[in-house]
Amino acid sequence: MSLANDFQLLSPVWTHLTQIAPIRGEGIYLFDGAGDAYMDFTSGIGVVNTGHCHPRVVKAVQEQADKLLFGQMNIVVLPEIVALARKLNNITPDSINRFFFSNSGAEAVEGAVKLARQATGRRNIIVFQGSFHGRTHQAMAMTTSKYVYRYDYQPLPGGIIVAPFPAAYRYGWNEHQATEFCLKELDLILHSQSAPDETAMMIIEPVLGEGGYIPAPAEFLVGLRDICRKHNILLALDEVQSGFGRTGKWFGYEHANIEPDILVLAKGLGSGLPISAVAASDELMDKWKPGTHGGTYGGGSAIAAVAACATIDVIDAEDLTAKARENGEYLTQELRRLQEKFPSIGDVRGPGLMIATEFSHADGTPDPLTTSRVQQSCLKQGLLLLSCGSYGNVIRWVPPLIVSEEQLDDALAIFDEALQSSQEAGRA
Repeated sequence: MSLANDFQLLSPVWTHLTQIAPIRGEGIYLFDGAGDAYMDFTSGIGVVNTGHCHPRVVKAVQEQADKLLFGQMNIVVLPEIVALARKLNNITPDSINRFFFSNSGAEAVEGAVKLARQATGRRNIIVFQGSFHGRTHQAMAMTTSKYVYRYDYQPLPGGIIVAPFPAAYRYGWNEHQATEFCLKELDLILHSQSAPDETAMMIIEPVLGEGGYIPAPAEFLVGLRDICRKHNILLALDEVQSGFGRTGKWFGYEHANIEPDILVLAKGLGSGLPISAVAASDELMDKWKPGTHGGTYGGGSAIAAVAACATIDVIDAEDLTAKARENGEYLTQELRRLQEKFPSIGDVRGPGLMIATEFSHADGTPDPLTTSRVQQSCLKQGLLLLSCGSYGNVIRWVPPLIVSEEQLDDALAIFDEALQSSQEAGRA
């Protein structure tokens, strides 16, 4: 049976960037059956921050597989899960000291909503334009980055209010102007759509993921923290894509020097094993009534727990947060040099190794055609890059944090050539 026929066994609801069938991964590379190597600058959408098959993670999984695979949390308490909670407690703020584990980011988002509503007795949730919080029904209602994620699934759960996100480049303002505008609009929402005493939580990605890799200005996050504290509204940070060293710090919110009430964690936590977490304080977690939330596999996989523990150890031992900062600065510098050469790149932005190149026409309107041409040209040369943004006009740079400067140079050379080819195609 050919690979094309094999694909017929899979649901067509999945989209596929490529038809590459990797059989091995190592570091930043994926290898197919013919031995061809591909530079994975998607990291599985921010999952393999430690690289594919990091030896320390693989060893932890192999050793655990001989001992115990699973123990259901309502029946037993796995030592591996307790060990993971302890490690997370060491890298989160002092105010965050209780953890609920599940499998995916969407599950963790749903858990955060349930916790917030039950703990506050309020119902409304405020999200921000461009957000992506998952594909389950509640999380879909909270997702505004692209209509396709919600397409034909209405009606969705209510009680969700969308506030503007300070996307400075889109507005044509600087970050301070965008922040001032969005904070004023948020205040208007609290006076016109969702009164503070009916608002349980505000949830935001420190860097929009699917919405275009747009960092929330520190000034804006500080403003949110102040507003939430003033009105006793819980502030949740969705660090599913921005966590675990991706932005050059353990978590994206640290760039604003604030502390959230709830943290939502997933993706990079498990280095490829499915695991996520809702994290909050003792005081908040004590308001979550026993038995009102759970899941068969949440907190039950010893394999995922040891992979997550090893992931944290690798990030710490190899100082991957610092490496993400340093290589992110280098990558940003080189991309801005290309921006001078190719004016179709309207913006280069992002902290650490969570960087966007946004393509725009001369009048500032989105340019998804150039984005697609460049992406496809890179793919033909073995460089895997993902697009994002509501208009599909942003390429995101999200390589494993272990990437070297030499490997970045290889990717940049391919990108440069792709930009040149796209520019020539546009003139034809």
